[in-house]
Amino acid sequence: MNPGVLALNPVVLIPARLGSTRLPRKPLADIHGVPMIVHCWRRATEAGVGPVFVACAEPEIAEAVERAGGKAVLTDPDHPTGSDRIFEALGKLDPGRQFDSIVNLQGDLPTLDPALVRAAVTPLADPAVDISTLVCEIDNEHDRANPSVVKAVVGFAPGARIARALYFSRATVPPGAGPHFHHIGLYVYRRAALERFVTLPRGVLEQRESLEQLRALEAGMRIDAALVDTVPLGVDTPADLERARELLAPNRTNP
Repeated sequence: MNPGVLALNPVVLIPARLGSTRLPRKPLADIHGVPMIVHCWRRATEAGVGPVFVACAEPEIAEAVERAGGKAVLTDPDHPTGSDRIFEALGKLDPGRQFDSIVNLQGDLPTLDPALVRAAVTPLADPAVDISTLVCEIDNEHDRANPSVVKAVVGFAPGARIARALYFSRATVPPGAGPHFHHIGLYVYRRAALERFVTLPRGVLEQRESLEQLRALEAGMRIDAALVDTVPLGVDTPADLERARELLAPNRTNP
């Protein structure tokens, strides 16, 4: 791993709340006798980038995580975004400011390859980068045209695996010949960047595209993306949950 990455001292925070509309009580959804949030905590722990805490909106989630041996932080249930939730959790668990970077890992990725978490940290080896994230090349026309698949405008030099993200959109951008990239919503913030981000007003383009990361770009913050080879399964619907159960079945090898 890049020496600049080794110099970082990250903490992994997983925001979780019960109020999902498409899949009620999603963090506690059962996957072979284990709540989904616990599977996510396990994947994050396996990444080995730093200590892992679940930032919970409700005590029920915290109890599930702690029963499994994990650590949880209770937060205000009314936070509008996961970024706000992890910011409150960070202040509670680290008032001495030991951690200088924060991995914001979504709590609906129970089959996540831990290597993706490690890849997400690597762009912060460059001190000019405020926030890092992940992208994967789109390999089919359905995803290329699907507004639910967020596209990242990133120009990778030949052979490069890290490049600056210039924009994010639900549209198929940029036009013309060349690859398009699926944005994976896993972020790593420098601590100062997270502290600044949560104070910013919602951006004009953020509201137009319904993409929170555009708030950072509109404010002049730098986001770099690491290129990876797979998009993790995000569990948003009952069908997604069934697929996660298939992938995590006891007779299969865990990711």
